[in-house]
Amino acid sequence: MTDDGAGPRELLAAFHRAMVDFSADELAELHAEDAVYEFPLLTPGRPERYRGRAEIRAGFGAAWAGAPVRVEEIRDVVVHETTDPEVIVAEQRAAAVVTGTGHAFTLPFLLVLRVRAGRIVHVRDYADALRGAYELGRLGAVVEALTGSR
Repeated sequence: MTDDGAGPRELLAAFHRAMVDFSADELAELHAEDAVYEFPLLTPGRPERYRGRAEIRAGFGAAWAGAPVRVEEIRDVVVHETTDPEVIVAEQRAAAVVTGTGHAFTLPFLLVLRVRAGRIVHVRDYADALRGAYELGRLGAVVEALTGSR
């Protein structure tokens, strides 16, 4: 726990609630004003990072507003403590349902969170975007986006 509020584990739990609620506002409010949210793995159509709370809110708001999927729960959460008390690494799986078909699937992802003064200041989000595209029937669009961009 930080001196000024929630610690990394508490913020991770709130992060999970925001994901299940598909609430970009809830998610953004967990972050410091100047937080950086990174997506280190290639995901066509997604920027490599959001800089600041406003970009986090707008980016997730746009992505979640049109998402053909509903996250039902975050499960199999394993938190790894690091030697830096501000940083945790969390492995987890998002249990989701494609809203149009009812197809259920899980998407593994790993988060590296840095927390300071009760807010998330940096995130590295390693989600299996290829599996997500597969489960949503969008592999062709991913291939087209990748090959059309060269």
